[in-house]
Amino acid sequence: MTDHQLLDMRLCDLPLRIKGTRLEQRVAKLYRDLDERGLHFHPHVWLSEEWFTPDGTPGFAIPFYLAHPRLILLERSQMLEVEGASESECMRILRHEAGHAIDNAYGLHLRGGWAARFGSYRTRYPKSYRPQPHSRDYVLNLDAWYAQAHPAEDFAETFAVWLKPGSRWRKQYEGWGALRKLEYVDRSMALLRNEPPKNKLRFKVDPISTLKTTLREHYRKKRVYYAIHWPPAFERNLYRIFSPEARRKHFPSAAQFLRRIRRDISQLVATATGVHPYSVNHIVRQMVVRCRQLDLRVTEPEEEARQLSIVVLTMQIMQVLGKGYHRIPL
Repeated sequence: MTDHQLLDMRLCDLPLRIKGTRLEQRVAKLYRDLDERGLHFHPHVWLSEEWFTPDGTPGFAIPFYLAHPRLILLERSQMLEVEGASESECMRILRHEAGHAIDNAYGLHLRGGWAARFGSYRTRYPKSYRPQPHSRDYVLNLDAWYAQAHPAEDFAETFAVWLKPGSRWRKQYEGWGALRKLEYVDRSMALLRNEPPKNKLRFKVDPISTLKTTLREHYRKKRVYYAIHWPPAFERNLYRIFSPEARRKHFPSAAQFLRRIRRDISQLVATATGVHPYSVNHIVRQMVVRCRQLDLRVTEPEEEARQLSIVVLTMQIMQVLGKGYHRIPL
């Protein structure tokens, strides 16, 4: 099917399942990791729009696009990134979701000591958070310093690092404040060995079979969510890279230059900051539009202009992180 044909389909009409796919193999690997830790708990999984673990549910949803290679291609064309496509990234997210699920299964956040390490579970989930990139009080698992988003995410990220096979977390986090959280998880999981979960509910929230939204509408909303607006105050930085002088018409167009290097610098800055590539690319597109409106020109050597573009783009992303970064809760 063409992208246009796919986008007109409803999510509930996609003939998808986990069985027989790479997802099944990866979930099985997660179960083995849990078994090897002596945890007799396997979270149930289902397909939905995105990754998420509903409150009180000892299981979690996996995004539909990971169930079929054609939908992975569509996701990449629409969002520039496929969260969980590679095995390593997928396993990091699966372990993270397993952290939420095991918390729900045993009511861990209600036990003594949890709040002292991670904070109050009842803290309202923020629309955005302000990560501190240099903080050593949190583990590093998912991008964008996600452990700092909420106490529940802090626990899930800590559990994910603890669960990873071959993880040398004691050495890796030696001297970090995050080490006491890892040691707490280690002690807590030792107490759960051979203990059956208290919550055995198997219900699913928003399974794909119930979602009547078209793929076109799904991606429209997702792009709006990740959109970031270019503050007018940063326009002056464009003049630090490019020249507005009319007599320099013979120099290359700044807008065309940015379009040519957009994918390269967007991926570079997204990787360095942990911000979603679509958000970064959105900023570059706005830079292109403004350069065209101002008729800016590339008067510096191209490599120098490229490096300056990366600096300006990174400055904007760091301002976004300072004001508050948002992403779909996992």
